[in-house]
Amino acid sequence: MRSGAKVRPDILGRLGRMTRVRWRAGVLLAAVLLTSGCFRHTYRVQKAPPVANVKSATLDELIHQIQGRFDAIKTMNASVDIITSTGGSKQGKVTVYTTFSGYILLRKPEDLRVLLFLPVVHTRAIDMVTDGKTFKMMIPPRSRAITGSNELATPSKNPLENLRPAVFYDSLLIKGVQAGELVAITSDERVIQTDSKKKEMVTEPDYDVSLFVQKNGGVELATHRVIHIGRSTLLPYAQDIYDGEGRVVTHATYEGYQKFGDIDFPTRITIERPLDELKIAMTLTKVSPNQEMENDQFELTIPQGTQVQQLP
Repeated sequence: MRSGAKVRPDILGRLGRMTRVRWRAGVLLAAVLLTSGCFRHTYRVQKAPPVANVKSATLDELIHQIQGRFDAIKTMNASVDIITSTGGSKQGKVTVYTTFSGYILLRKPEDLRVLLFLPVVHTRAIDMVTDGKTFKMMIPPRSRAITGSNELATPSKNPLENLRPAVFYDSLLIKGVQAGELVAITSDERVIQTDSKKKEMVTEPDYDVSLFVQKNGGVELATHRVIHIGRSTLLPYAQDIYDGEGRVVTHATYEGYQKFGDIDFPTRITIERPLDELKIAMTLTKVSPNQEMENDQFELTIPQGTQVQQLP
């Protein structure tokens, strides 16, 4: 078209009408194709109907229940089988270690002992004690001992060295609201398997109780813990513990609740440390709560001549 040439209005009108007609035809064609089944495929998935019984509770009631379960246990003597595995996508491999049987002794406020035995010969494989501030761990098969602080200051490349006693304590007993924590509740749902043989699934609503701490006295909140509670029982089925950077450092799951006296306690506890690619699966074969315990049950003497590694 020559510079300065004018376009007749009747031509512009016809062009506009043609454009609108083509656009409408394209939309109609797309609708016909989509509804005709040419561009879709339907496949079956396993049904997960809702659970039959769903319980409700307010946030105050849930907080009271969490604190009540924590307060109900003063001491605990548990017989356990433990399977540990390390590795994952970061390492490109997974190493599963031999199953160890043993005992976990716990006494409030912070005493803990984990004693594991070698299979067959039933001699000590690992013996760890803590008073809540420092810990000692003996590895008799290697004539080696490890001591250090309960608080991990500098993470090690060895994931097992990052496994401090507090990980066991905080996973075994879910604490209530601590000083300085703020609380919120949300609702969600999960799909769970009710029968492993029949592979039956159900959908269970849940409550997520999130506990936050205020960062540096400002308006920003940091997630400290999240407790996941199934609404068919109002018992915790998982707990996430976060570090100061907002990363999940411990994910614990709880299954197989049984009554021990008047106390509901899980018989299967799995502790995952995603940053370390470490997993500990514990089966509690016997739980004896609130028995009298002596101080010497939480004492560990390191023999002379033992190689001692001091961790920060």
